[in-house]
Amino acid sequence: MGSRFARLDSKESAFFQRECEYVKTRTYDQKTPNLKGLTLVPQASGIPLGTSEITYRRYAETGQAKIIANYAKDFPRVDVYGEEDTVKVYDIGAYYGYNIKEIRESALTGKRLDQRRATTVRNAIDRKLNELTLVSNKETGTYGLLDFPGLTESTLPADGDGSSKSWAVKDADKIIRDINILLSSVIETTKGVEVPNTLLLPLNTYTSLQARRLGDTDSSLLKYIKDNFPLLTKIDWLNELGTIGVGKTGRVMVGCIDEQHVENQIVNQFEQGDVQQEGMEYQIPCMASTAGVIVYYPQAFAFADGIQ
Repeated sequence: MGSRFARLDSKESAFFQRECEYVKTRTYDQKTPNLKGLTLVPQASGIPLGTSEITYRRYAETGQAKIIANYAKDFPRVDVYGEEDTVKVYDIGAYYGYNIKEIRESALTGKRLDQRRATTVRNAIDRKLNELTLVSNKETGTYGLLDFPGLTESTLPADGDGSSKSWAVKDADKIIRDINILLSSVIETTKGVEVPNTLLLPLNTYTSLQARRLGDTDSSLLKYIKDNFPLLTKIDWLNELGTIGVGKTGRVMVGCIDEQHVENQIVNQFEQGDVQQEGMEYQIPCMASTAGVIVYYPQAFAFADGIQ
């Protein structure tokens, strides 16, 4: 079928191959856009290319040490147990391409092929990886950080104006209390084994806390939170938190975000295939592979809905 369509001659083909390699190299060198999920969640390492599924356990510790006497034989048993789960690895794909006329015009004028097409594909794939990092996907069954099964759900008091949970109508003291409730949901439940290091907010809530002043001072409520919760080494916003809560309300989350507790199972970050001709166009397929996010210790995370 392909023989019925026009093809590049040998010189044109050689030019296109050189140009295509240049574009591919530039695309590989592209910095990942500022997609917060991909920079927030640690990347799992050592997953071989070609992996089709990943089996893991969500862990909890049991038992405790005790004081023992000389020659004691009754050492207490401590252990770790977990629920086993398996997630499949899914491919993400898109392509860019150039038609024969564009390639010939480029060869004739000495102009380089449009790099932006390759960059657009890279960005599109990164955006999809970012989405799957943060939000679970019902179609594939992969999990995201913000709604991973087993996270502790907290209920914040509805004592703002009009009996609302929204931080927009709560005073500073009540917002500080709500943060303490979330932290306690992790710290007290795990008896201090897990201590959250991260607070994540919807963008509107984050900017509101940044703009709200404490009394007549120049200090913002956001700065006060940063200064008075030293265990929280990161306070940031995520657009996805704005509507992920029940009834599309805003969600606030605290958790232990490091490679011990959560990892992003991206098997293949970005790959470009060989050039393929389709009719009058030469296409370059691109792909990535992921199994979503695995939270190894869900009890190290807590969330609450309705803050906006």
